[in-house]
Amino acid sequence: MIQKHFSYYIKHLHHDIPAGLVVFLVALPLCLGVALASGAPLFSGLIAGMVGGLVVAWMSGSQLSVSGPAAGLTVIVLNAIDHLGSFQGFLVAVVLAGVLQLVLGFLRAGAIGAYFPSAVIEGMLAAIGLILIMKQIPHAVGYDFNFEGDESYMRETALATVQALGGALKAISPGATVVSVVSLLILMLWESSFIKRVTLFRLIPGALLVVAWGIVYNLVTLRMAPEWAISSKHLVSLPVTEKPADFLQLFTFPDFSFLAKPEVYTVAFTIAIIASLETLLSLEAADKMDPLKRVAPTNRELKAQGVGNMLSGLIGGIPITAVIVRSAANINAGGQTKVSSFVHGSFLLLSVMFLARFLNNIPLSCLAAILLQTGYKLAKPKIFVEFFHKGWSQLIPFVVTIVAILLTDLLKGIAVGIVVGLYYVIRANYHAAISMTQIGDHYVLNLNKDVTFLNRARLRQYFNQIEENSTVLIDGSKTQFIDHDILETIHDFMLSAQDNNIKVEARELEGKGKIQPVPDDLKEVKALKEKGKVKALLEPETAGPLGGAGKIQAALDSKAAS
Repeated sequence: MIQKHFSYYIKHLHHDIPAGLVVFLVALPLCLGVALASGAPLFSGLIAGMVGGLVVAWMSGSQLSVSGPAAGLTVIVLNAIDHLGSFQGFLVAVVLAGVLQLVLGFLRAGAIGAYFPSAVIEGMLAAIGLILIMKQIPHAVGYDFNFEGDESYMRETALATVQALGGALKAISPGATVVSVVSLLILMLWESSFIKRVTLFRLIPGALLVVAWGIVYNLVTLRMAPEWAISSKHLVSLPVTEKPADFLQLFTFPDFSFLAKPEVYTVAFTIAIIASLETLLSLEAADKMDPLKRVAPTNRELKAQGVGNMLSGLIGGIPITAVIVRSAANINAGGQTKVSSFVHGSFLLLSVMFLARFLNNIPLSCLAAILLQTGYKLAKPKIFVEFFHKGWSQLIPFVVTIVAILLTDLLKGIAVGIVVGLYYVIRANYHAAISMTQIGDHYVLNLNKDVTFLNRARLRQYFNQIEENSTVLIDGSKTQFIDHDILETIHDFMLSAQDNNIKVEARELEGKGKIQPVPDDLKEVKALKEKGKVKALLEPETAGPLGGAGKIQAALDSKAAS
């Protein structure tokens, strides 16, 4: 695939390399923070980020999705390591989880991603944007209490976030606050139309300027105004190696003797399911944000994630998923192809081997400013206004998803949003599937689309509205499938209509359900037919406007039937 589209990737290098650098700057502290929160070695988070960028990026069918260690798995990883009693044993579970994801990909389980409603996906993005804003404010003012909180929507509650905001107000660092405020101003300026008109400025990513500003500010204040300098605990912290060869000594390998322990398979299954769901959600979200509206193949993504987790587990990395925050940062930075994700992985590798000392001078408040801008773009007021104009059926699932994610976690919030969205789908189908018009004593009952048992109550309501001595046409020409319960209800009405001198004509109902078009097997109807008191004929196929597969006419004489 790389060779086939080589020219395509070359054409977008001027966008992808700067975007990859921005994603690297965002991913670097997150990889370390997720590993720290998971109770795993710090380097295992970097390994997962490298595998996500260097391997999964090329195997994936998505051009913009970025993979790496996910904050949503921190609790699972932490409990699994504690339960198994060995990080090497946990790595075996990661490898097995990758195998399961690979199997899910070949079984085409990725199709589930197509069933997430659009309003729910948009609500998820807006919720994550709000989470980023709330959780980056403490970092922006120098209150770096929790690394994995940067993108966590699985573990921490709204109360914990509010408490962190309160704590941040009591522990403001002047230097970090100055750096973050100026960084936000730089990012806002770089989004202005004036900057975008200048070709030279467009080639320089705003995030790179922000990082350069933070490093220069801290180096200058350390010498000239130490009280305004940023302390080391508010800077990026990478493991430093004396020489590149030491890099190889940081890897950890799985202990396959744990294959004999049943609990390893339970952990593997849990990781595989949760990681797959998060990946599919992130993939749908990335497709939504893609300016070119490209749609990534979900089954291929599961296979790519499976291979990535197998490799990550084999060399000492924690589990990988497609991650929304880094994908959003990639898109907002102007990434166009999967090269940007590959560049981010390459920078992670180079940073550990050669650049650790230099990168450890980057203030976390710079990165907080970048994520604050990303969060604003995900949850800007314009999105809420757009959903308000779309109507209640879109606005309510959107808002409910946001609130549910903020109060619980990603998967629970999505589940609540899907249930609410499903209610509106059923409600719309309930009203639109069947309609009836009346002209005098003539009624036309239209089955407008596939009709299921959910529409039976409404069908009975329409039947109850039909007055005696009327003529009814039941038209099924617009539907491909009619549920057995609906056909049964129609035929029951055709039999009972005789008591009110109602004549019923049913067209194009046969062949669309398992029930017989004429209830010949009913003894009472057979007896009436033998006496000539009920007339029922099957007419051949006609070419009329309501014709088609055939037409059933049932003329039921109420006097004869009585």
